[in-house]
Amino acid sequence: MCDDDFNSSRRDFLKLMGLFAGTLALPIQQSFAQKPQETMQNKTVRIGYIPITDATPLLVAYQKKLFEQQGLKVDPPILFRSWAQLIEAFLSGNVNVIHLLSPMAIWTRFSSRFPAKIVAWNHIGGSALTVSPKINQLKDLAGKKVAIPFWYSIHNVVLQEMLRAEGLKVVTKQTEKLAADEVGIIVLAPSDMPPALLSKQIAGYLVAEPFNAIAEHLKIGKILRFTGDIWDKHACCVVYMHEKDLKQYPEWTQKVVNSIVEAQHWCRNHRAETAQLISREHKPRLTPHIHAVIEKVINPKPEQALVYQRSGAIKHVKWKEQRIDFQPYPFESYMIELIKRMRNTQVEGNTLFLKQLNPTLAARDIVDDRFVKKAILRLGGMKVFGLPEQFNRQEIFQL
Repeated sequence: MCDDDFNSSRRDFLKLMGLFAGTLALPIQQSFAQKPQETMQNKTVRIGYIPITDATPLLVAYQKKLFEQQGLKVDPPILFRSWAQLIEAFLSGNVNVIHLLSPMAIWTRFSSRFPAKIVAWNHIGGSALTVSPKINQLKDLAGKKVAIPFWYSIHNVVLQEMLRAEGLKVVTKQTEKLAADEVGIIVLAPSDMPPALLSKQIAGYLVAEPFNAIAEHLKIGKILRFTGDIWDKHACCVVYMHEKDLKQYPEWTQKVVNSIVEAQHWCRNHRAETAQLISREHKPRLTPHIHAVIEKVINPKPEQALVYQRSGAIKHVKWKEQRIDFQPYPFESYMIELIKRMRNTQVEGNTLFLKQLNPTLAARDIVDDRFVKKAILRLGGMKVFGLPEQFNRQEIFQL
């Protein structure tokens, strides 16, 4: 990592802050408003994604032609390097179906008042805290820097909870020297994290797969803890769509959600083939990651879990967490708990909007579960995703 990597991430974030503050919003809103009016017949699915395993259901739905089977037109998915670039493309209407960090969805909906809705979860778990080989416990991160992919991310929320529990202070403003009880948190694009770890610019990073598996594969880092072992079956990414599409094209929206839910079900039952589909060895090469790394995440060997249990990366064995799993229903209890925890999470920028939110009302406002419920029932109900036949649950967060 060089200073340019950090500065680029910060420029992207500040640009988004400008959009949400209104200083750059007008051109984006005009671009969005001026998009040609579409009909049900010519409306096209335009997917935007980051090359991480979180995007798997969207990429599999495209690869397996599940959108076409629903009678939909779909463009080749567009790859973005950073979350800031992805959300800007979504705000401008250049893409209309994306996977997005769940806290980032809350930020865009309530800080900028942008009319978009969560229509489903895109996956569960799939993230971890990776550290340099000499780091053996959280306290070893004292006086060092750790990278996250975005301020508004489950990664930032969980990391700060972990650090506080160890008595470490979080520092979000960049400083030349950190105190002995401080940990500096910086934002980097996921692809910049392994090089930064290798060059010792950072001591660790908390991010989505396969960048944790990449560090293991290259033998430059090790997994200290899986986030799914802290927050049971949490949603890192959600499926985010424009609210106007839900209102103007409900039949189209239903077919989009049907395709994504079917893709998740297929991924659960075809893990080996899923790993092949999204690896760089498989055309059209939707991600730059080699099959050996992707398979370690999506279709891991059973004995791998035992290694993580011995190291402490997995502590809650009874939770039976997969390294990444797929379940589309957006539980209200999760959004409520997430908003509450976001209030205690330090970020750059103004967080006043979070304090003004009623967590329950906000959770109901940002989610439209009509389409995903129908899609799940169409496949046979929640049991096909290994869950009880109910649309509620209790959140479990244990360090």
